[in-house]
Amino acid sequence: MVNRRAIFSGVLGAFASAATPRAGSAEAASADTCDVGPVVSAVDRLRDEIRRQRVFWELDPIRQHQKTFLRAFGKYPDFIEVGTDIWQDVYDWHVRYNQPMTISRDAQGRMTIMVMTTMVIMRPDLGATYIGLPYDNR
Repeated sequence: MVNRRAIFSGVLGAFASAATPRAGSAEAASADTCDVGPVVSAVDRLRDEIRRQRVFWELDPIRQHQKTFLRAFGKYPDFIEVGTDIWQDVYDWHVRYNQPMTISRDAQGRMTIMVMTTMVIMRPDLGATYIGLPYDNR
């Protein structure tokens, strides 16, 4: 009678030896010089995507201008003019994080959206990534 352990170890051993490249063969040489560059870049992209899920990257350019204004004047600005891409990033942030949106038009008919206490004004006549200097109502 044949032991099951002997059968399985024989079958598994045959599969393992067939899958392992033999020394001196072309498969063994290519396994040693395998290019890991694509794997490294894929892992980097995955790490960056996971990090992007935890930070509000859409609002970062506007927040930098708000912080500068806050340090200079002790309050957040009332207005900041931006290009279409930045305005849509702010809109997408509201949608993604299910935040209430206050969208309106100013006296000149330009679209506006509120971020904290700052009204972000879309300027389609300027560059898509344009961010103007923040200013007050005064």
